Amino acid sequence: MNFSFLVKYYTMFLSGVKMTLLLAFLTVLFGTILGTLLSLMRLSNNKILKLISTAYVEFIRGTPLMIQLFLFYFGIPAALGVELPEFPSAILALSINSGAYVAEIIRSGIQAVDKGQMEAARSLGMTYAMTMKEVIIPQAVKNVLPALGNEFVTVIKESSIVSVIGLTELTRTSDIIRGVTYLSFEPLIVVAVLYFIMTFTLSKCIGLLERRMKTSD
Repeated sequence: MNFSFLVKYYTMFLSGVKMTLLLAFLTVLFGTILGTLLSLMRLSNNKILKLISTAYVEFIRGTPLMIQLFLFYFGIPAALGVELPEFPSAILALSINSGAYVAEIIRSGIQAVDKGQMEAARSLGMTYAMTMKEVIIPQAVKNVLPALGNEFVTVIKESSIVSVIGLTELTRTSDIIRGVTYLSFEPLIVVAVLYFIMTFTLSKCIGLLERRMKTSD
């Protein structure tokens, strides 16, 4: 085992970690916004909005992420004649994929709130939109925070797939270093350890947050 290459290339690994975390953060941010909208559409009484949201979630969850990534990176330029760089393509594909899963997380969180909360707010003269904004969603957020944290962990690992379009995140960084050093095994070990450190640390933070939320109850 030869890890002497770390002295020369550790900055590349750190850059890969930064890119991976940036991808995960932006994916969860945009995915949460999209997922919230989709969940509200699915819970609405409007049949058209419900159909659109349901079709979106089922289609995205039923197709591979790599295919979705290729559709954005190769499909948009072919269909519209507009070149989309690697980073925006990765963010779009990951966010749209994550949004479908976040939609189900938020929907379950909203449905977990006691129905009496809605009835009580409506009996006080609050509109449906006001009730969702002021009463239901704040309680749902508390229910779904741990699950959203787990989605963050999942996205960190799934972001490695963007290496196939040449975006230099952590996995792509290891491929470059393997090509330069002719070491096939050691760079992969380093990457595995770095992924573990990121996901393990985040999982512990999520666990701590969940315990604090239970204590506050």
